[in-house]
Amino acid sequence: MEFEVIRSNRKSIAAEIKGNRLIIRAPLVASDEDINRFMLQNKTWIETHLAKAQQRQKALGAVHKLTQEEIEALAHRALEVIPERVAHYAPLIGVTYGRITIRNQKTKWGSCSSKGNLNFNCLLMLTPPEVIDSVVVHELCHRKELNHSKKFYAEVLRVFPDYWEQDKWLKENGVILMAMMDK
Repeated sequence: MEFEVIRSNRKSIAAEIKGNRLIIRAPLVASDEDINRFMLQNKTWIETHLAKAQQRQKALGAVHKLTQEEIEALAHRALEVIPERVAHYAPLIGVTYGRITIRNQKTKWGSCSSKGNLNFNCLLMLTPPEVIDSVVVHELCHRKELNHSKKFYAEVLRVFPDYWEQDKWLKENGVILMAMMDK
């Protein structure tokens, strides 16, 4: 099995799958024997996640690319749906917001500027309504905490208790949706 070792000032050895490559992150002082032992102890996890990554790569190759017209239709729909969801959740969170912009991005579902302007990906229109709401709540909570601290997530969960379930859905399905953007 091929893998890349990245050594740094860390305390433990960890495995990471990027694309369909295995990366082992190890402390500067870790020996090759330490790394081999780690890989042997985690063989099942590594093989399972590499197989999933390879399946994901195959699926990405077969993804339907959206046409410009389809992207514009999603953006138009998002302009109807998302501002309504933002207006619903902002008072529950106790925040105000600035401009709402719909974008067609390949890497982000949403963002919030320090001025309170909100950006959302038009691909959210391809997700279940609960996922849209989870992203809206996430971005609005940045109006209180412009970070991803425990305090931030406590606020998200106060307003949207199912947040982690929807976040998981996005992590599992979002890569394929993002791959539909023909950029």
